Amino acid sequence: MPSHQDLADRLRAAYTGGAVPPLRDGLATDDAAGAYAVQALNTAHWQAEGRRLVGRKIGLTAKAVQAQLGVSQPDFGALFADMQIADSGMLDPARTLQPKVEAEVALVLARPLSDPQATIDDIIAATDHVVPALEIVDSRIADWKISFADTVADNGSSAYYVLGTEPRKLAGLDLYTCGMAMTVNGEIVSLGAGAACLGHPLNAALWLVRTLAAVGEGLQAGDVILTGALGPMVALKPGDVVEARVGGLGGCGFRMGDAA
Repeated sequence: MPSHQDLADRLRAAYTGGAVPPLRDGLATDDAAGAYAVQALNTAHWQAEGRRLVGRKIGLTAKAVQAQLGVSQPDFGALFADMQIADSGMLDPARTLQPKVEAEVALVLARPLSDPQATIDDIIAATDHVVPALEIVDSRIADWKISFADTVADNGSSAYYVLGTEPRKLAGLDLYTCGMAMTVNGEIVSLGAGAACLGHPLNAALWLVRTLAAVGEGLQAGDVILTGALGPMVALKPGDVVEARVGGLGGCGFRMGDAA
């Protein structure tokens, strides 16, 4: 049976060598501890190479997706500075394998969070501002045939992200009923609301803080939290122009390179 290090190496190689089969030979589909161990090995590897950790992304916040994978909780992955695409910027399709996109709410922290007993009030107090976000998700697992363990080991099926450029303070925002509309090439492809993200985006952030704290980790001032999808994710192809708007927050977007 391959070791956790073997699986971490396999996933890193897939970024340039192409998607690999599900990791069933080394991880049971529900092996959360093993999957996070694989993720941690690659996070440490990338940090040793000089990549800068700037936050976390939360996935599996929709009950329907949890049911599909047979789990009852979200997952998380690491965000690195080089994963950010500028608002209205371009992403080279060659840097992805089988990309999809989803619209989210992002929190940017003013101070650290590392309390295993943190409350929603703690999240609110620690948040500097909120912006709309797009997460470009990708999988190093062939054909997206993922289990919970596959996506966790694969850094939460992360790839890139876009943040809006007009920050808003939490005070006065309604992140529960706020609507979301995402378009690709001007056509509406995904609709949703804040309540679709674990009942409220702040609930997702609270889950993340408590989960990280339980294993002795935390978030730092300036960190970004991508709180999870507000609506269905959509597959991307070269030439696509993606935009998302979230009620009260404004919008953001990017171009998926140029059509071949």
